[in-house]
Amino acid sequence: MCGVQAERGGGAPPPPAAVGDARGSRSVSGLACPAVPGGFARSGVPDRGAGGVTGPPVKFGGDIRYEVGMKTDVIDVHTGGREAVQDITGACEEFAREKSGGGDGLLHVFVPHATAGVALMELGAGSDLDLLAALGELLPAANRWVHAHGSRGHGRSHVLPAFVAPYATLPVVGGRLALGTWQSVALVDLNVDNPERHVRLSYLG
Repeated sequence: MCGVQAERGGGAPPPPAAVGDARGSRSVSGLACPAVPGGFARSGVPDRGAGGVTGPPVKFGGDIRYEVGMKTDVIDVHTGGREAVQDITGACEEFAREKSGGGDGLLHVFVPHATAGVALMELGAGSDLDLLAALGELLPAANRWVHAHGSRGHGRSHVLPAFVAPYATLPVVGGRLALGTWQSVALVDLNVDNPERHVRLSYLG
């Protein structure tokens, strides 16, 4: 994250921070962040604040508070209308690298769907298939679900986010995701009725 510079009393305040989406930014006491260039390829989903706007400091009593800049964008993921554990690590890494400018911060990964989740796990060695098998036993594609529309067992997809949360937050250090050796970022989707998914990536730093 950006360096903390508390200003109480005299002395010149640090420069104002870059602000992304005003609705998504936070005022943090004594926190100053430099502007970060944009440039990540956007999807067709309307973006509600991927730009950078410079704002003046806001004074509250003896504190001087600065807006923390947030950069956000949406990527499209094609699951092909099948149960999927889709690797999105590369897109997350690219976004974090471009938006961080080589700095430190946090990457928030959010799936704006009621039937999908985000998992941090090992991929490519069978664990993805194991996860789908475990979810199949826990949430079977049967006609047992009260929420019943679409394909057989569709109601289980609406229960999935209670077990696999639709979001994850990852540290970014020196412009790189600080993932463990075998960790990847995956979109988990049991909804065979929706082959196209959107994932919102937001960088805060």
